Amino acid sequence: MAQYDVVIIGGGPGGYNGAIRAGQLGLKVAIIEGRGKLGGTCLNVGCMPSKALLHASELYDSATNGEFAKLGIEVKPKLNLPQMMAQKAESVEALTKGVEFLMKKNKVDYIKGWGRIAGPGKVVVKAEDGSETTLETKNIVIATGSEPTPLPGVTVDNTRIVDSTGALSLAEVPKSLVVIGAGVIGLELGSVWRRLGAEVTVVEYLDRICPGLDDDTAKVFQRSLTKQGFKFQLGAKVTGAKASAKGVELTVEPVAGGAAQTLSADYVLVAIGRRPYTEGLGLDTVGVVPDKRGMIANSHFKTTAPGVWVIGDVTSGPMLAHKAEDEGVACIELIAGKAGHVNYDLIPGVIYTKPEVATVGKTEEELKAAGIAYKVGKFPFSANSRAKINHEGEGQVKVLADAATDRILGVHMVGPNVGDMIGEYCVAMEFGGASEDVARTCHPHPTRSEALRQAAMGVEGWTMQA
Repeated sequence: MAQYDVVIIGGGPGGYNGAIRAGQLGLKVAIIEGRGKLGGTCLNVGCMPSKALLHASELYDSATNGEFAKLGIEVKPKLNLPQMMAQKAESVEALTKGVEFLMKKNKVDYIKGWGRIAGPGKVVVKAEDGSETTLETKNIVIATGSEPTPLPGVTVDNTRIVDSTGALSLAEVPKSLVVIGAGVIGLELGSVWRRLGAEVTVVEYLDRICPGLDDDTAKVFQRSLTKQGFKFQLGAKVTGAKASAKGVELTVEPVAGGAAQTLSADYVLVAIGRRPYTEGLGLDTVGVVPDKRGMIANSHFKTTAPGVWVIGDVTSGPMLAHKAEDEGVACIELIAGKAGHVNYDLIPGVIYTKPEVATVGKTEEELKAAGIAYKVGKFPFSANSRAKINHEGEGQVKVLADAATDRILGVHMVGPNVGDMIGEYCVAMEFGGASEDVARTCHPHPTRSEALRQAAMGVEGWTMQA
């Protein structure tokens, strides 16, 4: 029976980064993954393949909608969907093999199979051939991630009615696609297929898109998507779906009451969120009881069972790969006797549409609810020289700072490459920076990053370029 310091169940960003850190710290560690490939949802059927399709579809859209022609590049593109899917798969395969190499490099035992807890200090791994192996360990880290949340009355068959995994591998471009859920996943994948030629309608139960996003930012974002051809039915609930060989008929009712209507589409994407994955995990053998949502509670990553830890989507906090990564590292550092820490106030969020959306810290609504006095600085990308010259002037940067101390409390951006640029504000806020710190920091010209500086200037009313 193999003996370990740490056994990690789940090979996603939380699990594999935790395993790397454990190896670096000299712990004997094993990682268990049932998918057959490391990387979890993120690398295999989430973040990475969706970005591959977003990038490819963005270039195709630029070539077909006149953007290239405006730049003096005259082309007549032809869509080769199988090749677009093939390059996606090649990229994903390279990434998963890269993670497997990192396991070897850091002396992590990678065990293929489905892991389950079999009492304190014991993990059983069931291999593809049905054989079982028992591992003994001082610490168990649960990093099993999440799965798409099902919608009552709408059965996902991944033929006509698809979840996020199915939407990454459609064999044809739909003439029409209905997306149920106006969150990050639905809007990103909806963007892919709209760019490739589909008519996209988004049905959302709430009266707004992107719940949790700063209200003002969400409105700016929705206006941009509408200009691109997205149609929105907000404040609407889907009560039923009937799939056939040729398409889907959805029954949709207003949340506030009123007559139901039928929407017809070639395909339907169910993207109402994700739920923790704990099926067959053996939590009962150590007395760990998830809440009604399936979430496992933690106190500094510790569960209620001694020696059993939890990180990532399966516990509290935003379901984001980088949050899971930070938790994986901090959890292992605590196991090793170090001071692991995650600042949950500064977990950035990004939506990789065009324009992108990036946010970190508090929204205006949260500051108002908490009674915190604040100032606002805004700057439109239409006034940024680099964005303007590149014909990508949609969106804005919005900075929220404490009215008394000027400390940056939140930043919300819609615009080109803001997913990369939000890191500047993450660093500033991690060091307790004020808006004046960013405003008085020299930024290179001409760059999109100057919009971040101009918005910071706006907090004190001295924006110079708008």
